[in-house]
Amino acid sequence: MTRGTELRNHQRDLYYFRVRLTVAGSVALSLFLVLLARFIYLQIIQHDHYQTLAEQNRISIVPIAPNRGLILDRNGVALAHNFTAFTLELTPSKLPHLEQTIDQLSTLIEITPKDRKRFKKLMEESHNFESLPIRTRLNDVEIARFAANRYRFPGVEIKARLFRHYPQGEITSHVVGYIGRINDADLERLDASGDLANYRGSDFIGRTGLEQSYEKALHGTAGFEEVETDASGRAVRTLSRTPPVSGDNLTLHLDLKLQQVAEKAFGNFRGALVAIDPKTGGVLAFVSKPGFDTNLFVDGIDSQNWDMLNNSPDKPLVNRAIHGQYPPGSTFKPFMALAGLELKKRAPDYAIYDPGYYSLPGSSHRYRDWKAGGHGYVDLHKSLVVSCDTYYYGLAVELGIDNIFNFISHFGFGKKTGIDIDGESTGVLPSVEWKMKRFKQKWYTGDTVSVGIGQGYDLATPLQLAVATATLADNGTQMRPHLVGQIQDAKTGVITPIPPEAVSTLPVKPENLAMVRSAMIDVMRPGGTAAHAGMGAPYAIAGKTGTAQVVGMKRGEKYVASQVEERHRDHALFIAYAPADDPKIAVAVLVENGGHGGSTAAPIARAVFDYYLLGKLPAGPVTTPAAEAAEHD
Repeated sequence: MTRGTELRNHQRDLYYFRVRLTVAGSVALSLFLVLLARFIYLQIIQHDHYQTLAEQNRISIVPIAPNRGLILDRNGVALAHNFTAFTLELTPSKLPHLEQTIDQLSTLIEITPKDRKRFKKLMEESHNFESLPIRTRLNDVEIARFAANRYRFPGVEIKARLFRHYPQGEITSHVVGYIGRINDADLERLDASGDLANYRGSDFIGRTGLEQSYEKALHGTAGFEEVETDASGRAVRTLSRTPPVSGDNLTLHLDLKLQQVAEKAFGNFRGALVAIDPKTGGVLAFVSKPGFDTNLFVDGIDSQNWDMLNNSPDKPLVNRAIHGQYPPGSTFKPFMALAGLELKKRAPDYAIYDPGYYSLPGSSHRYRDWKAGGHGYVDLHKSLVVSCDTYYYGLAVELGIDNIFNFISHFGFGKKTGIDIDGESTGVLPSVEWKMKRFKQKWYTGDTVSVGIGQGYDLATPLQLAVATATLADNGTQMRPHLVGQIQDAKTGVITPIPPEAVSTLPVKPENLAMVRSAMIDVMRPGGTAAHAGMGAPYAIAGKTGTAQVVGMKRGEKYVASQVEERHRDHALFIAYAPADDPKIAVAVLVENGGHGGSTAAPIARAVFDYYLLGKLPAGPVTTPAAEAAEHD
């Protein structure tokens, strides 16, 4: 042994070895315990959670959109129904070169500039991850051509979709309305109402008309499929299926043939017509001219057609029947006459002398009658038959504006009627309080004079005029107007009628009502302002003509229609019901810039009456401008 060389301490080496072994064993055991704990957590405690995730990776829930309910007229004629068609769809988020892809697709399937514009509009309104149609209603050849080249276009697919179709197009556009693609605002509203889950898989929602107001009934209940998928996400098989429930079917009071008759009678005039059953409030015809082709909105309207409709001076998108507000003109006079009788400001035999004008006491200003030189002595009956303005100027002043407001509001003027579509205007039935609130001005007696003949601040919708006329026909009982007559449950087939609803009943004396109604019958006879329209009718009509001024004339200036630009000419109005002894239909007609009610609006109502009561069809437009020289209102 060499000096300085130390002997190894085996005892100490063994000790350190055992320490290292213990530490390593402890670490290994700790790691094992951690792994064991994690294993227990994942396999036992979180078992249900991860089993669900695994199932979700294996099983996809695919929503199934329901068939939208049908909209039918009273005779079962379809006004809105569905059909299935194939669409070529793109998912923008999966297409890094979108325009290039569209260009390549156009070599296989025709894609027009209009299709591209519509697609661009849909992209602006939709989420980037949604598939959007660029072409709809593909034919078999186009489908086969794409199928053969499918591998070249990831992110592009052909889908079978349900489409809404409006077979009557423009004729029922403002009644039925149309559907549009669901946007972010719709999603927020559906989420807030708790209906969002029911719209999974659906692309469309009601936008206007009955499609909008009866959306919940028409939409139906969404279904779903559980589909097993492979690792690449492709469907392998369907595990279960919960079928969707179609939306309910709506049957309207509206008679399509009557609607067509009214549309034809209007010819090229703009305007509106509403026909109501006085006893039920059922809307028999609902016309707003011009209308528009609602089918343009089904696939998403292109910018060219949208600009054409939105910027047209004829305003086809405006629902004139419920949204248009017009001075009622002389159609206001029957209600004024009844107010005069009921409030004891006029007796049936009381007469005034009409020199052709009216002046307020102490004023030199003259409110002119429509007839130069006046009508001579005029009682209440004659005032309606010849439509004497002077009579109603004086009556309005004697009644006072608040009495006029309180009485005539019972006929539905100045408030919404509550019809079952949205977009209704309130019109204006003025009062002292209304003017102060609206203009911060006091009411003047001169304001009351104009109200007496349905001018000045007076505004009414054609629907309000129809409801007021029906109320007059039904002895003072106002029924809520209703388009939908019954709803059929799509699941059970059970039909539920919508019962008539009386809004109010005005306690008028039968003799006063008979006085006004008698005068309205004579309006349609020789000497009355609508004699031409009433000629030869085998049933009695009670009516009242009206003319509403569009542009005010300067003092002393005479109105000559031929010298006034067409859109500044007077509106023509007419209200009526028939048969007068047992009313079955009440009508209000407004013809924009049509001139006189007796010659332009009244013949349209006569055509509607003839078809509804006799089944007689008009040969064409029925307005008779040549009669203007003989009749006025």
